[in-house]
Amino acid sequence: MRLLVYTSPARGHLYPVTPIAAELAARGHDIHLYGLANELAHLEPLGIAGSPIDPAIEAIEILDWQERSLRGAGMSALRTFAQRSLHEAPDLARAIERHDPDLLVIDINCWGAATVAESSGLPWAMFAPYLLPLRSRDAPPFGMGLRRRGGPAGRIRDAIVARMVGASWDRMAMPTIKQLRAEHGLPAVAQFDDLFACPQLLLSLTAEGFEYPRGDWPANVRLVGSVNWSPPQPVPAWLQALSDPLVLVTCSTERQRDKRLLHVALEALPARGMSVIGTTAAHDPDEFDVPPGSRVARFVSHDAILERAVCVVCHGGMGITQKALAAGIPVVVVPFGRDQLETARRVEFARAGVRLTPRRLTPARLADAVATAIECRGRARRVSRAYTAAGGTAAACEAIETIASTHIPGAYRGAARMRSE
Repeated sequence: MRLLVYTSPARGHLYPVTPIAAELAARGHDIHLYGLANELAHLEPLGIAGSPIDPAIEAIEILDWQERSLRGAGMSALRTFAQRSLHEAPDLARAIERHDPDLLVIDINCWGAATVAESSGLPWAMFAPYLLPLRSRDAPPFGMGLRRRGGPAGRIRDAIVARMVGASWDRMAMPTIKQLRAEHGLPAVAQFDDLFACPQLLLSLTAEGFEYPRGDWPANVRLVGSVNWSPPQPVPAWLQALSDPLVLVTCSTERQRDKRLLHVALEALPARGMSVIGTTAAHDPDEFDVPPGSRVARFVSHDAILERAVCVVCHGGMGITQKALAAGIPVVVVPFGRDQLETARRVEFARAGVRLTPRRLTPARLADAVATAIECRGRARRVSRAYTAAGGTAAACEAIETIASTHIPGAYRGAARMRSE
């Protein structure tokens, strides 16, 4: 079977789908993945052929970090996805013509690629490396990191917030989505999250135990647990020289206003007798004052550190949060935007760590949060077991192989011909 995987220009989206693609390749399938040009060299040793997405897509950067409000940041990110989608649609159409796949796997943030996938006549799956922004009677409206609240007051709050959030998302996203769907001969959808009912399979790379349990998951949703991967890196020699207890502090691979987190950690934690390993990713490591007994680098293998770490302090990206919890390591999450508020709230819900807002981020509070989180190790291990029970990479591959059985050879060419007539 020939599979075409299409990802957005973000490591946090490419890395989670990579082990799924690699496992499918190991099962004998022909895999071709479109992603970030400078990451493709990592794919060939895994049996995955790679091609760069259209450079015009990579050139459209997310600038939400420039906004001062949560709403402004959210609208900025949606504008970015809308702009990229206009390039994704022809990019995926060309890729389909070039590779003649039997099945498509599309990133949840790629609205243009999803439109082409739906119109292609091919079976297709969508994957979500972050929590699904689906409306549910069992969960608060997505986006603000609201705490679950039952009873009449909770239902009233959720109904009001859902209308406000839904209107904002629809106002920003739907004009582009309507345009794309009309151009490809697809029926209109009423609201943004209707898009997630379109693929035969919607892979959610998390599990209940971390995510809120729900009785109204759509039929196409499959929760498969945390799927973690990163390019192999040598274990640094200096790691053995650092003393325990060891705390990993990470910044996002996408530019955000999160470098203050590492500045505060370096001030707070060594003073409490802890060693800090900081990874700066999008920030310059030389910006940080590092006390003796701690280290800061742009990238370090998190796998090696997690074998010793007592806690992970992070911005709340799903990648590092779930990687820590999968290893049974509790977390302190300081969310700066995007989906991080929801991730932080799930950590609190699972009692697998501590949620600390940026406004309350001080050395004393961070040190206390880390001390509290370390006591949550048993709950972190419980989340890890929930991820394992969900099936991980194997479950994702089996779900993809199942929808492949619906493929009718030549369906794409027939659908494309009908649209052109």
